[in-house]
Amino acid sequence: MSALDPELASLLAGTHTDPHRVLGVHEQPDGRWLVRFRHPGAGRASLVVGETIRQMRKVHPAGLFEVLVDEQPPLDHRFDLQLLDGNHLIAGDPYVFPPTVGELDKHLFGEGRHERLWESLGGRATVHEGVPGVAFALWAPNARAVRVVGDWNGWDGRVHPMRALGAPGIWELFVPLIGPGQRYKYELVDASGRLVMRADPMAQAAECPPATASIVAAHEHKWG
Repeated sequence: MSALDPELASLLAGTHTDPHRVLGVHEQPDGRWLVRFRHPGAGRASLVVGETIRQMRKVHPAGLFEVLVDEQPPLDHRFDLQLLDGNHLIAGDPYVFPPTVGELDKHLFGEGRHERLWESLGGRATVHEGVPGVAFALWAPNARAVRVVGDWNGWDGRVHPMRALGAPGIWELFVPLIGPGQRYKYELVDASGRLVMRADPMAQAAECPPATASIVAAHEHKWG
């Protein structure tokens, strides 16, 4: 992909409102599949599908990696990352999953009639398309870009930009292979272009003051 490609330029600038169009898995004209992943802190990356490991090529110094494969990888494929600081990380691929916020949720939210917002917004540990992870969703109608940051990505917003779901102003991302207990916040670019950090207004748990991070909650109580 050319460094002058506008989609890539928007992603690297942190302004792309649909990063799933650039990252993830995309079928190519020759029938093969391009797998693209970004982690600015990674020096090397490999695609892991079951027992098969494929070295990825670093195509941009800002941490963009690609590899071509003959078959479409399953949703639970992983990335084996060697970070520049010497650490090692296994990460899932958020950019192959459909939205966790459905059309009915968006319709009700747009009309101001959604009465169970806690089931759609916030950071919710769940199983999506058969894969465990955390679904993040935030209402931020005036934001130009939103990223989720937390313990699992070193609080680096460049790793997990979220996608805008249209008119209701909802931003969403499902992050696989993480779970309850993760601290997180949202990093927003507001209407004036300022970068601000916000706790989750729909979080079901939070740090004790003066700490301000939201926490992905684990709910084990069985309601009767």
